[in-house]
Amino acid sequence: MDQPSFKQGIRDCLPTLLGYFSIGLACGIVGIATHLSTLEITLLAVLVYAGAAQFIICALIAVGSPISAIIFTTFIVNLRMFLLSMTLAPAFRQESLLKNIGIGTLLTDETFGVAINQMVQQKRVSAAWMYGLNLTAYLFWILSCFLGAVFGQWISDPEMFGLDFSLTAMFLALLVLQLEHIPSGKLKLYLSLIVYIIIFMLIFCMLVPSYVAIILSTIVVASIGVIKDR
Repeated sequence: MDQPSFKQGIRDCLPTLLGYFSIGLACGIVGIATHLSTLEITLLAVLVYAGAAQFIICALIAVGSPISAIIFTTFIVNLRMFLLSMTLAPAFRQESLLKNIGIGTLLTDETFGVAINQMVQQKRVSAAWMYGLNLTAYLFWILSCFLGAVFGQWISDPEMFGLDFSLTAMFLALLVLQLEHIPSGKLKLYLSLIVYIIIFMLIFCMLVPSYVAIILSTIVVASIGVIKDR
């Protein structure tokens, strides 16, 4: 079978771009409200490239947090990227270390979801396809944050347009696509893992901040999934 191409990766990224646009727009608006400049907001998109982390950075800047607290919090929030990269790594073990670093550097929750959906459907993935997917998302995210910064003064409330729900809707669509191709024998396992993640999130949220609870819950439930799948 032919390896999926860079252009195919671009095409497969297109359905996710509405989510990137809405959240990036909101991120730019929040940045303007935090008194960041358009250049600073754009550089955040280029260098941090993580919606949740960028929102948190803006919030910490607004309350005058020290730079050490901002860096540490951003690191903790983005720790999930280690888990996502580790999950995809076996599919690219034949590629060079440099290519794997490039794939992992630009990986996001959304591009991970698209890649996993490909794997669940028993479709092939390649480094070129992953670069097409990742680079399209990356460039569109930067553009969206920039536009949010430029036009932020005219869109003071992104929720009135439903922009706050578009990212959630995109993840739900990716989940449905994955469930459609799960073997019937494993459906019970995956549904039980969803219940576990809810339970552990509720427990950890009472003990630690929500972003730490997400990481801990993911590690615990992923471990349970590996053990039960054996």
